[in-house]
Amino acid sequence: MGFIIFFVLVLLISINALYVVAEFAAVGVRHSRIRQLAQEGHRAAARLWTYLEHSQGLDRYIAACQVGITISSLVLGAYGQAALPPLMAPLFEQVGGWEETAAYSVSAVIVLLGLTAVQMVFGELAPKSVALQYPTQAALRTVWPMQWSLRLLSGFITVLNGSGTLLLKLFGVPQTSHHHIHSPEEIGLIIAESRDGGLLEPDEQHRLHRALQVGMRASNQLMTPRLDMYAVDADLPLEELLERIRGSGFTRLPVYKGSLDNVIGLLHTKDVLAYYLDHGEIPAVEAVMRPIMAVYEKVKGDRLLHLMRRRRSRQAVVVDEYGGVSGFVTIEEILNKVFDPQWSAPHLKAARAEPLPDGRIRLPGAMRLDDLEFILGVKWTGTAQTVGGRILDALGYLPTPGEHIEIDGIPVQVERVHNRKIVSIVVAPTGESAGEAPT
Repeated sequence: MGFIIFFVLVLLISINALYVVAEFAAVGVRHSRIRQLAQEGHRAAARLWTYLEHSQGLDRYIAACQVGITISSLVLGAYGQAALPPLMAPLFEQVGGWEETAAYSVSAVIVLLGLTAVQMVFGELAPKSVALQYPTQAALRTVWPMQWSLRLLSGFITVLNGSGTLLLKLFGVPQTSHHHIHSPEEIGLIIAESRDGGLLEPDEQHRLHRALQVGMRASNQLMTPRLDMYAVDADLPLEELLERIRGSGFTRLPVYKGSLDNVIGLLHTKDVLAYYLDHGEIPAVEAVMRPIMAVYEKVKGDRLLHLMRRRRSRQAVVVDEYGGVSGFVTIEEILNKVFDPQWSAPHLKAARAEPLPDGRIRLPGAMRLDDLEFILGVKWTGTAQTVGGRILDALGYLPTPGEHIEIDGIPVQVERVHNRKIVSIVVAPTGESAGEAPT
């Protein structure tokens, strides 16, 4: 008799654990991984994907898990209270000399507390940890019993989901589905945890963080600024045009007419060469230039890449709300800012952080502040986007070369100023940051 009772209790706790594993695994598993396995012919993954690919299917899947957990917990408590106290009460009567009623009451309390503890550990906490640690394996191994549960509890789930939806509508609460939705900050925390857990190398973590930052940056934070643009005038004499192309180092150049605010197209050097080979003469700029797309300077990086991909364009001119040209952006620039934190356009001088013999570091004024954090290990606060902008923000005027200032505890010397722009500075990092400067 005792063996049967023990077997039933273990079975009920196991059923509860199964539903807990299935619920947390279904929510925590990567949908892309299940889809990939399903496409490769994995039967369990294909079955699971039918529930995960639509939010309604996942809602029913989770509802079946919750119904199963509730039913198994209630049955466990009821069966345990009915079966165990009659077996334990005689022991308390003999050992403690208690009356039958008191012994039964004490037995019932002990059974309640004991079953609750066992249920929490073996039916809830341990299965949840397993599901979160191995979501893919757990989801695949529980999909078949979950499929039977969905069929068995189909009507019950429909009634409960409908009742829940109606209740939410009565209270004016919008209905939401189970989705993997993370803010960029949460994704950043996940990346950091993966690095701490040994799954990512430090340089991989930095690249992933930078990819997130690029997606959140506006176009005017990714572009080559107007002052640093290398463009050609449509009315430039042919001899000067060739000299300008040769000295630029670029294969694609924006073309303007009259003013840089009037960019009318894009010149590709291979088009000039092809025209020369076909006609034996150098063409006029407007004869071979291509159309160029214009993007608003506040468009975020992820949408910018989407627009460029949709228009099949590798570059775009960035304009402000008044129609003026703010700068020029290319896909190569965007990608290099992800994979090379010190990268800058080839024509910019002092493009990289440069350690000096005295322990200080030379930094370009055009370096972004989040790049500075990667280089020095120190985050400069403020509303400016670049190192030079942060210094201007602190001083309120354009400094002269040799001028000293302290920014967030870091001594700074302005080194070069040209064309109303801070070209380079020299910093003296303190503490651990000094050892983190790139070589």
